[in-house]
Amino acid sequence: MAFPFRDINVQTASDSYIFSSPSSPNAPVLSIDRPTGDIRLSDASLLTGKRVSRVTSIAGILGMIRLRLDKYIIIITKVKPVGRLRGHMVYKVAATELLPLRERQVHDPDEDNFLALLRSFIKSGPMYFSYSIDLTNSFQRQAQQDNASPLWKRADDRFFWNRFIQSDLIDFRTLGGRGQPPPQPGIDPYILPVIFGMLEIHPTTFKGTPLTIALITRRSRHRAGTRYFTRGLDDEGHVANYNETEQILVINDTAAGLGGSVGSAGPAWQRNTSAESKDMQILSYVQTRGSVPAYWAEVNTLKYTPKLQIRAVEAAFPAARAHFDEQIRIYGDNYLVNLVNQKGREMRVKQAYEQIVEMLVSSPKEHTQADQRTDEKFHTIETGGPQRSHFDRLHYIYFDFHAETKGLQMHRAQLLIDRMHEALLAQQYFRAADMPGSRIDGRLEVRSLQTSVVRTNCMDCLDRTNVVQSMLARWTLDRMLIDLGLLARGARFADEDPAFELLFRNLWADNADVVSRSYSGTGAMKTDLTRLGRRTKAGALQDANVAVTRYCRNNFLDGPRQDAFDLFLGAYQPPAGGIGTSFIFADRRPVWIQSVPYIAAFGFFFVLVALYTPRLPDAAVWPLRLVTIFWAVVTAWCLHFILSNGMLYVNWPKLNPRPWATEGYHETISRVRKDRILGPLVARHERGLSTARYINAEEGKKRIE
Repeated sequence: MAFPFRDINVQTASDSYIFSSPSSPNAPVLSIDRPTGDIRLSDASLLTGKRVSRVTSIAGILGMIRLRLDKYIIIITKVKPVGRLRGHMVYKVAATELLPLRERQVHDPDEDNFLALLRSFIKSGPMYFSYSIDLTNSFQRQAQQDNASPLWKRADDRFFWNRFIQSDLIDFRTLGGRGQPPPQPGIDPYILPVIFGMLEIHPTTFKGTPLTIALITRRSRHRAGTRYFTRGLDDEGHVANYNETEQILVINDTAAGLGGSVGSAGPAWQRNTSAESKDMQILSYVQTRGSVPAYWAEVNTLKYTPKLQIRAVEAAFPAARAHFDEQIRIYGDNYLVNLVNQKGREMRVKQAYEQIVEMLVSSPKEHTQADQRTDEKFHTIETGGPQRSHFDRLHYIYFDFHAETKGLQMHRAQLLIDRMHEALLAQQYFRAADMPGSRIDGRLEVRSLQTSVVRTNCMDCLDRTNVVQSMLARWTLDRMLIDLGLLARGARFADEDPAFELLFRNLWADNADVVSRSYSGTGAMKTDLTRLGRRTKAGALQDANVAVTRYCRNNFLDGPRQDAFDLFLGAYQPPAGGIGTSFIFADRRPVWIQSVPYIAAFGFFFVLVALYTPRLPDAAVWPLRLVTIFWAVVTAWCLHFILSNGMLYVNWPKLNPRPWATEGYHETISRVRKDRILGPLVARHERGLSTARYINAEEGKKRIE
């Protein structure tokens, strides 16, 4: 089996970059020609004596990406050890460097912006990898794989985060290169898959028994982006903010020598021969989350509550069918837990979801349960008879989370777990053993399989979703510990070991913050419930702070963040062009529209100065008052204009403009054009507006991303 090299040296020459592994001197050397980017595998002896200007030791190759003027190799220069999972060392990407193929002398504004986006995205993105274990797949899927395949070939395409920027190396492996016919398996050790998300590993004890608890959240690379710019489905059936979370428990973890440091070169499946003759037990439980599978969007207009748009359910049905076909194929039965509100603006999203499920399930049977708090405490939809269709494995469960937990009574969310009790019992979890002296190729002896999955969502798949997922994980962890004989039947680990309980709470609270930060730009709400087990006034104040911060980030900072997602994942590929010929990132709004916020700031500053500056005894009063009133009126008018035409001041993505932005932008401009005072100003800029990089309105009507 071909594992990625743990140690790579990069030699920088005038005509190429040369990658080799000091611990594998007989392995082929990877050469990337400059400036063409052609990839070759060569014998190390043929490159001895080649003049190089620099030699660098790196942890791996993240990938290659072409921008407007040049192609860059992204190398991992620094990693942070996270811990051992079943003995395999796991790392977090800590620092990277971009190696240009050309020696660029002239700076192009667009190229500089692309590079800045990439650097900030990689620096802030939580990316993890291992040289010897497949982090993209759950333990259950790993147990069903062929371990003889290279690590990157075993990777789950959904969570192979750097798949796009690894495409040059993968294409060379599959198609070969100049003078080197396919296939080229010698490049396999240079291809390193990484995941994006959350990963924590904690060796600990439970009631004195050593064990390891880990939590991995893998974010899908499909339809990835920011909160208000990426909602619902795309045409291929990928949903926004899709994450798979796996909670792992390892007992008797005595494996050693597996990828210990970046430079170790021991056997991939070496075991500690001095370990006790106990089975290593691996237990894992998988959940998923993802946006409501319909065509819907929320349009930023600077108002706290964005405008909701939902297309006809019939239009979204083929994409939703593709989405659930994949989910059933991978996970089996899907229990669709929907936590959106049944009233207000979220009601339309709830109805769209239920209509899609009814269209997919044969002979749908609905059941509604009410109580004193709400008319629709639970709403379930599933097939009314024997399963006749692939999609009869969908089980829809609506729970009115907000109504049931109103007044800080978060303990009432337990009602959902009680309602799903029988389904959770039948669901099981994955359990396998790795016995001493056997399975030297790393295979596990499977003892039970998880037969279904709970797919949870709210509007953002963040705060309410994480609360419910942590409760499901808690219920399953109790069950695991009981089955292992570490907990008496009917007992709870929270009552038996307070230290372990605190670790569990913080683990899931950290997960909430990481998933939320990558999507909304802030930590999660309701983490006081996850960390402390109850809602607190301090937690409510923190949620208010998070809400304000999200508002600011989602309106004014998320455009560049979305551009970074699109660039790194290949949703946008820069066209080749000359220096300074495109100006993709230029602000094409009329100058007077751009100036309104500055005028408002200046007017507000002048009013403050006038109010708080002491007046001389013999100075006239009315001239200063008139000037103050004038600037107060100007400031008020500017603020009114900004709030009334909010779409003009949202920081929209520049690379892949959103269709709803097209329609809303032109509608706003048309409204301003009719104004008696502002109309002539708009007319002067008609030519400039016609060249703006917005897709046309007809395209916007065809699809809502």
